[in-house]
Amino acid sequence: MAAKSDGAAAAAGPEPEGVAGGPRGGAGGRGEAAAVAGGAGVTEAGGPGPRYELRDCCWVLCALLVFFSDGATDLWLAASYYIQGQRTYFGLTLLFVLLPSLVVQLLSFRWFVYDYTDPAGAPGPAVSTKDSSVGGPVISTKDSATAFRTKEGSPEVGSRPAPSSAHTYRRRCCRLCIWLLQTLVHLLQLGQVWRYLHALYLGLQSRWRGERLQRHFYWRMLFESADVSMLRLLETFLRSAPQLVLQLSLIVHRSNSDSDSDSSSSLFQQLPVFSTFASLLSLAWTLASYQKVLRDSRDDKRPLSYKGAVVQVLWHLFTIAARSLAFALFASVYKLYFGIFIVAHWCIMTFWVIQGETDFCMSKWEEIIYNMVVGIIYIFCWFNVKEGRSRRRMTLYYCIVLLENAALTGFWYSSHNFATDRSLILVCVVASSFALGIFFMCVYYCLLHPNGPMLGPQAPGCICPEAPGPCGPPADAVTSPPRSLPRTTEREGATVGGERPGTPTPPVFQVRPGLPATPVARTLRTEGPVIRIDLPRKKYPAWDAHFIDRRLRKTILALEYSSPATPRLQYRSVGISQELLEYETTV
Repeated sequence: MAAKSDGAAAAAGPEPEGVAGGPRGGAGGRGEAAAVAGGAGVTEAGGPGPRYELRDCCWVLCALLVFFSDGATDLWLAASYYIQGQRTYFGLTLLFVLLPSLVVQLLSFRWFVYDYTDPAGAPGPAVSTKDSSVGGPVISTKDSATAFRTKEGSPEVGSRPAPSSAHTYRRRCCRLCIWLLQTLVHLLQLGQVWRYLHALYLGLQSRWRGERLQRHFYWRMLFESADVSMLRLLETFLRSAPQLVLQLSLIVHRSNSDSDSDSSSSLFQQLPVFSTFASLLSLAWTLASYQKVLRDSRDDKRPLSYKGAVVQVLWHLFTIAARSLAFALFASVYKLYFGIFIVAHWCIMTFWVIQGETDFCMSKWEEIIYNMVVGIIYIFCWFNVKEGRSRRRMTLYYCIVLLENAALTGFWYSSHNFATDRSLILVCVVASSFALGIFFMCVYYCLLHPNGPMLGPQAPGCICPEAPGPCGPPADAVTSPPRSLPRTTEREGATVGGERPGTPTPPVFQVRPGLPATPVARTLRTEGPVIRIDLPRKKYPAWDAHFIDRRLRKTILALEYSSPATPRLQYRSVGISQELLEYETTV
């Protein structure tokens, strides 16, 4: 759910005194930032960056295996329903496969179109250059029509020889092939597979290339991993979650009838079991993978280890299994009331998320859609969407889920009088599965949480433990920045970015000069550029703006590629008069 912001500004300039910055740890939690206020322990720009390891590659391959197993079992089951003449079940199973896939493929292709389209037919990143009033180059995406690739020591920014006609022809043919390939991939519903493979390729390139290109490819790999994790989260809860409840309901309904006794029907009954387990594993894996990529993308949070990710998979696997089985038992008897219960639960959870004032997307309407999707997730499992300690909110949520599971299972049990103890066994399965899920949740928070054991001394959430102050914005900072960004215009008399009418509008993206035009009282460190983003930083568990806003992403990638040293990112501090550093990192 990315949006193109019209008022986001990013600037690259010298690093001020007191800036803390260092290389961020890799995706597997292999490193930590040496960021200390005042510059103590600061790593030089261009130092060794994060490294893509074998376990990162194995994690992506396992994610691909989970994706294919989920889709293949669902299609296999739909074909079996069609062969058996169960047209209603065939239609529902196929609907839960195709409709979410089409939605996700459209979103993925929309991202590709924006990432690969240049404004005004420009052949490169949406960046142009001109001279600033202070003697340094200004990089702007406001009305850009040309591309740039600057190098340190180049005589003049933007002075590039015109490409030859043969080079232009080859470039156009290459772009046409890429467009045709991406169109074919998304028509075949394989957009996420392409993104998984692309992330794997970028990670391997970051391991094999030189130091400068290694950082660039690792940066791109993080972006691609963020995209595919968001797409998978959306697809699994639109496809796998309803598919799981549907197939469990059919299993329970068939287990209570004695009409199916031949061997062919016995084989037929095993297919919903395979589909159910694949959907359940897909849901648990996607949630754990999303949390891992989200933590790895933020320098103000400690990375999630693979042990913690596996325990999270088990935690969500058993809690969602208990939840889905309770749904299936109740839906097998009370179909109408089950639909009313699901709609009511979704409305309550969505209202709960909205009143929490989440700050995930870059526009208001996308934030509303995001809240509605989170409401669907809350039907099945816990999903943190607000900064701060989530212990009380999570305890309240699981108490509600426990009561609902007990009520749904109790209504189903009281409506049946079985000659066997099968009903009692199913009730015990619901209870024991939920208890196992809570057990693995406690193991995660007590032993494997990135901030340390819950019952013991905890490390600070930020990866700057030496900093004397708290990580994050000042106390008077705005905790919930506006979701709708101000539109940058140059019309006379229009309000621009909250300024008075007639105030000149600065360029959207600026590269600030290496040295100030006038002397200042403090000493400036110039070993690395700083990309300054004129937006307040979103708080965890939201993604940073440069992961959501694709315009920021394209510009940062262009600046990072053209810079001889790894640039650092600096968001705007809110609520104070001076421009202070909210965070800065080397990726």
